[in-house]
Amino acid sequence: MKSVAVLPGDGIGPEVTTAALDVVDKLGLPLDLRFGEIGWECWRQEGDPVPQRTWKLLEDTDTCLLGAITSKPLREGEAELPPELRGTGRTFVSPVIQLRQRLGLYANVRPVIDLVDGRFDFTVIRENTEGLYAGLDFHGLDDALWNVVRDHPNAQASGAGSTSVTLRLQTEFGMDRLLHHGFVHARTHGYRRLTLVDKPNVLRNSSNHLRERLELIARDYPDIETEILNVDAVALWMVRRPERFGVLVAENMFGDILSDLGAGVMGGLGLAPSGNIGDHGSYFEPVHGSAPGMAGQDRANPMAMLLAMAQMLDHLDLPVPGEELRAAVRTVAARRTTITYDMGGTSGTREVARAVADELATSEGESAEPAQQAETSVDVVDRLARLDTASVSDALDSLGVGGVLAGLVPRVPGARAAGRAFTVTYQPVEDADKGFRNAANYLDDVPEGSFVVVDNAGSTTCTNWGSLLTNLAQRRGVRGTALHGSARDIAEIRAAGYPLFSTGATMVSGKNRVELAATGREIVIDDVTVRPGDIVVADDNGALVVPAAHAVEVAERAERVERTEGAIADAVGGGLRLDEARRRFGYAKPWDGDGAQLTRA
Repeated sequence: MKSVAVLPGDGIGPEVTTAALDVVDKLGLPLDLRFGEIGWECWRQEGDPVPQRTWKLLEDTDTCLLGAITSKPLREGEAELPPELRGTGRTFVSPVIQLRQRLGLYANVRPVIDLVDGRFDFTVIRENTEGLYAGLDFHGLDDALWNVVRDHPNAQASGAGSTSVTLRLQTEFGMDRLLHHGFVHARTHGYRRLTLVDKPNVLRNSSNHLRERLELIARDYPDIETEILNVDAVALWMVRRPERFGVLVAENMFGDILSDLGAGVMGGLGLAPSGNIGDHGSYFEPVHGSAPGMAGQDRANPMAMLLAMAQMLDHLDLPVPGEELRAAVRTVAARRTTITYDMGGTSGTREVARAVADELATSEGESAEPAQQAETSVDVVDRLARLDTASVSDALDSLGVGGVLAGLVPRVPGARAAGRAFTVTYQPVEDADKGFRNAANYLDDVPEGSFVVVDNAGSTTCTNWGSLLTNLAQRRGVRGTALHGSARDIAEIRAAGYPLFSTGATMVSGKNRVELAATGREIVIDDVTVRPGDIVVADDNGALVVPAAHAVEVAERAERVERTEGAIADAVGGGLRLDEARRRFGYAKPWDGDGAQLTRA
């Protein structure tokens, strides 16, 4: 049994932590979770963001899972203290800084992983305790510091009282333990290269000292290749060729910048995990901030916290469930049908977490409990697929949401489907002499279970879909296509039974008339907005779009509509007048009642 201090923090911290813990609970691990308090509310109520009871909890547990924490400037911090604590000399010190210093957490470990395409997988390890962030920052210099900088022309022009100095502290003790940690991490995780990131052509003496320590320590790890690169060059290659790196080791400030750049390379802070590790302590956290303005809105991305928990499981010698959790997050991220706003989707925190939990259950050959299945995003799509589009349209109308893709005609009678929208936008070719543009190659990237929505501005002057794409889409598990434009090969598509809805049908080729403008972006078709991840529902009536944010409520209302209308039909069949049946079962607002229940009564 491993004990974990869980400190949810504030802002979005508690809701992201709760959602992630619900996922990890599916793994059934030997974890003893002990909850504590930290952050801004502790400061506001007690004048101490890390109370003594929290330090005691950290001493009594094997590691810590930390949620996001709010920090504010000096004046705001003083103003939010209880009146009796104001003016007593209390100073807000960031809890993460306190944890790193007091627990001796010298290595900040930031994995940078391509969750979608798997092109890169490397780690930035940043020194946490010294460098330019050691706190040796001075304004108004004493004689000792003034004698160091006085010959600089800008210092001479300003004087000691108007000059500031920050010292980059690098000690042999600090450098050696960081380098050893980097080599061990590389060896443990199968990386063959360690890159030391510094600025040796400018910071000559301190960088040379660091180089000497690297050369000495590298002798103990002959299986790991080493190199020393300038920090600016590394920043360039992290963007251009991130796959070349294995482990990057850097002093505090350089590592701080590169690790956030790594988050950007991954796709944003909502995907970036972090571990802070020392010889006798550790904590793991998502990199993102507390975003207090977003708290309670169910919008925050839980993936960074889930990946931080996977990192924590590795640290606790539970690497197999850690990798299972990472794999589940990768699958959900790559599928792109259940993702939060920062990744271009519309799903909420809990919905994304449930999708990861479902993926874990699927990978283990298990199925979710029925009560849980009713809430999963996949089941919402299936529920809507079973409903008539007329009922779904009524449900949307009851919410004041427009969703009907007017003018898109069903081309395959009897075909019905529902799936998450994968959006595609075409644009006219400006220079037809450049030849064929491979405008349909986007289909290689469409996730299984998607419903392709193509916007060619309703044009009927060329085609955007045909039998070849239909065959490929069916092999890939694509559920249907809604085309704001023209299709061809209608007879073959009907024979395949593929759900296709389009504005027109024409044999005019689109090869040199249009080109791909974008995929995965919000599009507008006749005043109806379609966002990636929205649910397209289609049958012989036509096609409509259900915004992901309303999907569960729309499904529930549409089901009530069908039950109410079924109850009316049964009552009329039993001899009741139509007007009386409609009045009795609430035909005016069928989404509010439960016709089936009334019939049984």
